[in-house]
Amino acid sequence: MKILLTIVSVSLNEDIIESLDKLKSLGFSGRSEIIRAGIRNLLSDERMKEDLDGEINSLLLAVHDEDSDDQVSSIRHDFDKIIIVHLHNKIDKDRCLEIFSLKGDAKDVKEISRQLQINKRMHFVKLIVV
Repeated sequence: MKILLTIVSVSLNEDIIESLDKLKSLGFSGRSEIIRAGIRNLLSDERMKEDLDGEINSLLLAVHDEDSDDQVSSIRHDFDKIIIVHLHNKIDKDRCLEIFSLKGDAKDVKEISRQLQINKRMHFVKLIVV
């Protein structure tokens, strides 16, 4: 059975292209396969979030550009009621790591995660439910 694949054009900067090419050493045959694996991973994470309900405990990790601290701070203040612990660490010249320990309604946890995820200045966002 032949699977028909649709071609989708994606714009990526040189840093991401270099990182993609390094991932080929993991056994991926090419950039398209790596991107498909990344999309499957994102979809899996989103399905996990959809199933969350009630009060939950979680960790939220975010790496972002240093000059987006104000945006992160604004989001953080909007969700003060569910943030138990917040750690901020400068990890290199231009980037910061935020670690949030969250306890609260799943809707609020999903929303803070979503707001960080859609921010173009975020390099990495990961929600871990414990």
